[in-house]
Amino acid sequence: MNLELTETQTLIRDTARKFARERVAPQARRFDREELFAPELFKELASLGLMGVNIPAQYGGAEAGVVSYSLAMMEMAAACASTSVAMAVTNMCAELICKFGTEAQREKYVTRLTSGEAVVGSFALSEPHAGSDPRAMRTTAVRRGDKWVLNGSKQWITSGAYAGVMVVWALTGGQGNKGISAFIVEGGTKGLLIGKHEDKMGLRGSNTVGLTFEDMEIPAENLLGKEGDGFKLAMIALDGGRIGIASQACGVARAALEASVQYSKDRKAFGQPIGEFQGLRFMMANMATELQAAELLTFRAAYLKEEGKPFTREASMAKLYASEMSNRAVDKAVQIHGGYGYIDEFPVERYFRDARVQTIYEGTSEVQRLVIARETFKLLD
Repeated sequence: MNLELTETQTLIRDTARKFARERVAPQARRFDREELFAPELFKELASLGLMGVNIPAQYGGAEAGVVSYSLAMMEMAAACASTSVAMAVTNMCAELICKFGTEAQREKYVTRLTSGEAVVGSFALSEPHAGSDPRAMRTTAVRRGDKWVLNGSKQWITSGAYAGVMVVWALTGGQGNKGISAFIVEGGTKGLLIGKHEDKMGLRGSNTVGLTFEDMEIPAENLLGKEGDGFKLAMIALDGGRIGIASQACGVARAALEASVQYSKDRKAFGQPIGEFQGLRFMMANMATELQAAELLTFRAAYLKEEGKPFTREASMAKLYASEMSNRAVDKAVQIHGGYGYIDEFPVERYFRDARVQTIYEGTSEVQRLVIARETFKLLD
């Protein structure tokens, strides 16, 4: 693995950084306070190729690879974690359809995601009684002639109220994992009901809703992959999604570290900047060291995926370490800011709230440890 960025990777990072700092960061506080989702922002992201970083150019993507995607996610998350999560899910949906969809599905739906026509994508897997265990889902899909009819409900769906394209999982019969299939659903389909926007601790600028399907009919050709392959598709998508969340965690942690360094230079106590005190310097030294370790784990997982090599264990390692590192970093950032860290005049309290979910979604830390242990035991068999 070459640690030097390629010309393409540098271009994607710099493009994402410029947009994040100039267009996203100045609005991040407002997005959070007003729980504001800004559709026009994602159309701008699409115009820059950031809604399909790892998607072939023929479907409107940047075709820049997984490492480039990770770099772009870090930049966006450093500016606004809410914006980065919608960007991540859209990229994940586009990749999944690109990998397992028919040519007609790629041309119809991937291009809508990468162009911004669909605004954003949604990944509808979790249910009120099926989070870490998707096999407990209750949503069903029944074949009737040239249609599939879906009934059931989903929970915690990112961008669900705005997504023009969704990937939805449902039971289609069969035993165990083989009973789950995946479907492409267009926003606005008759029988698709959007639930209330969740009032969350963090990521408040990211739309999160429940979805209900009431005799919702979709064309038979909207089955994604083969019938009964849904569980496999979900696990593959989540492996890649964990690289995205690890990247997000690194971006938030970096923002927290930079804010802490700047504050410690400006804030004075006992006649000197607080950054001169060894205790605070040690805290920031630990933050910087752990951040670099998380970035390297994340880039390694991204590199392996880009090279077409197994990356399940490495993605879980990156997601586990980066998400827990991010939570430690934002906690220290609030501590360094003292009382000011507890009010929204400074961004670290937002970073603190945004980081908390990183150890929960796309597989909890406990699930990551199970995956890492399972894959490690495989290596020793």
